[in-house]
Amino acid sequence: MRIVPSAATVALVALVSGSAVVARSQPVATATAHERLLPLQGGRNFRDLGGYATVDGRHVKWGLLYRSGSMHGLTAADYAELQRRGIRVVCDLRDTRERAAEPVDWPARGAPPVLSDDYLLDTRDFLPAGAMKDWTPAAARAAMTASYPKMLGQFRGQYRRMFAELLAGHAPLAFNCSAGKDRTGIAAALLLTALGVPRETVVEDYLLTNRYLDAAKLLASPAQADTLWAHLPPGVTAALAAADRRYIEAALAVLDAHSGGATGWLRDEMGLSAADLIRLRTAYLD
Repeated sequence: MRIVPSAATVALVALVSGSAVVARSQPVATATAHERLLPLQGGRNFRDLGGYATVDGRHVKWGLLYRSGSMHGLTAADYAELQRRGIRVVCDLRDTRERAAEPVDWPARGAPPVLSDDYLLDTRDFLPAGAMKDWTPAAARAAMTASYPKMLGQFRGQYRRMFAELLAGHAPLAFNCSAGKDRTGIAAALLLTALGVPRETVVEDYLLTNRYLDAAKLLASPAQADTLWAHLPPGVTAALAAADRRYIEAALAVLDAHSGGATGWLRDEMGLSAADLIRLRTAYLD
């Protein structure tokens, strides 16, 4: 019997298998005076996108753009911290099942609107073909790489809504999925690209999930109700769970191949005109 994992299962880091995923280069996506990973007791991969340098020498403002995994584990102190930071809106990219398994209960006073869509994520797109006993790490990596370009289309509406919120000045804004790796990773890559952050920095931000996602907590979460991990061949868990640069680069290659490159893709798929890009950069860059 084939066991299909939840969307959150696919997003675990490679630490589950006892080995860390090492980036190809020393990450440039590090914080200096500010903390990149928010100091939250129950946060999951909750990070500030501030501080990144753009190609024209400006920097993404701190405290306005946040990426995260599920916020199900946030404590009262965490909610107070996020309210102190002034979170105005949350774009929750998780599907209906994930949101039901890990509900998020913001305090009634000061709770931001949470924008989400009702849908069921087909996790088969993330998995190799054939019987599970025949899966290999290479097949798992190939499946994950192939899934990322598909997500550009599947979540087009939700990504467009995120940009619309930002253009409306609804920030600080946080966006999240379950682990904060795949759907969120693409959203962050699109946002940083729109702001003029160089490609390598965009990729390095994606790779930081390998450092900041707590695999043990994710395994213990309500969304992990299946027993897939006991059946996976060695190495497949790590391949499915890693933030591998090949995955995000597969999505970014779609932008590069578009007429007009990334700018043309953002115009045609996200509805971002040249004037919109200027407005975003004026609002969210120093």
